Amino acid sequence: MEEQIKEKAILVSLVLNTNLGYDPEESLEELRLLAETAGAEVVGKMIQKRNRRDANFYIGKGKAEELLEICQESNADLVIFDDELSSVQGKKLEELLQVKVIDRTELILDIFAIHARTKQAKLQVELAQHQYNLPRLKRKWTHLERQRGGIGVRGGPGESQIEVDRRLVYKRISNIKNELNDIEKQHKTQRKLRSRKFNVSLIGYTNAGKTTLLNALADEKLYTANQLFATLDTTTRRVDLNGNVEILVSDTVGFIKKLPHQLVASFHATLEEAILSDLLVHVVDISQPHFENQINSVNNVLTELKIRDKEIIMVFNKTDLLGDYDEQINEIFEKYPGSILLSALNNEGMETLTQKLFEIATESKILLSLKIPFDESSILPFLYENGDVESEDYSEDGVKVEVRLPRELFYKVEKFVD
Repeated sequence: MEEQIKEKAILVSLVLNTNLGYDPEESLEELRLLAETAGAEVVGKMIQKRNRRDANFYIGKGKAEELLEICQESNADLVIFDDELSSVQGKKLEELLQVKVIDRTELILDIFAIHARTKQAKLQVELAQHQYNLPRLKRKWTHLERQRGGIGVRGGPGESQIEVDRRLVYKRISNIKNELNDIEKQHKTQRKLRSRKFNVSLIGYTNAGKTTLLNALADEKLYTANQLFATLDTTTRRVDLNGNVEILVSDTVGFIKKLPHQLVASFHATLEEAILSDLLVHVVDISQPHFENQINSVNNVLTELKIRDKEIIMVFNKTDLLGDYDEQINEIFEKYPGSILLSALNNEGMETLTQKLFEIATESKILLSLKIPFDESSILPFLYENGDVESEDYSEDGVKVEVRLPRELFYKVEKFVD
């Protein structure tokens, strides 16, 4: 099989004087990882400082001409900007540079298109791409006429849709939303069947180790990779805690700085697991030098999803990648009380997390011994649907049931308490 030729990319960051505390090198490093994940070879970068964005060339005409020279010297065929470009800016830059120009949002959408596996994920990515491209149709489709494909045009609007007008795009958006609604109805039915279990969602920055942690908890071998957005689809597994409490743990899509709002909107159904869960486990890659910035990025998305106030356990993962970190541990415990440090890959510190999950899960339900007369045995399906039935013994005068039930449902069975 012939190896695909990598596109050579130049990365560009604009630093505004109002961006106090912004680290362009950190942001460009993340953009580099994103570009490599999409299959590009990064051959150069540029950082420009300005008071404001240029309406036509984003970084200014003079700097854009300097960028043209860099592209020609390095034989680059792709320029990636670290922020979103307007339709006019993208068109002007492509006309001047004579190479494909995309922004961070297009790059992330492209990566999602590569990694989408299920029908739901593919529809969500296509919806986000259409919503992003809609105000940019004129520019997108004129440059697609001379384009052979590549980063920024996979998995969604592409060569086959160059002639499609706005009316058809709107119609496609409507159809996708209807399909996603149908899928979500199925998921809601599945959630109803799982509602009696304690639900935990793993959230965190992309590549923080959420899937590895789920593997460690559930003793499974789900696909993992040291790569941004290696998994998009929510995966839920049963986890047995201390042999007598079963919970459900879901691995959700990773977050990232400047996560396109189109993706937050279109992946709302996937993130529903986190919205409806009983507990969030925020997984942080402690080996990252700027992990606190990543924590803030995740918190921003949680705020957008209106779930910032849900109970959260902070888990600092990948301690195996650190050397002597005693001082760092003290700082973390001081700033994030109740947090847990572990290495999911090496299974170190996992017992602390499982014990914490056990305590929270058991505290959310009360263990009851119920004696139910046969003539009121219709309550049994309710117990199985809403609680964890641990034992059921039949006698001459009724059924004795040991069940863990949410505290708020106690009034329903109070008269049967043995």
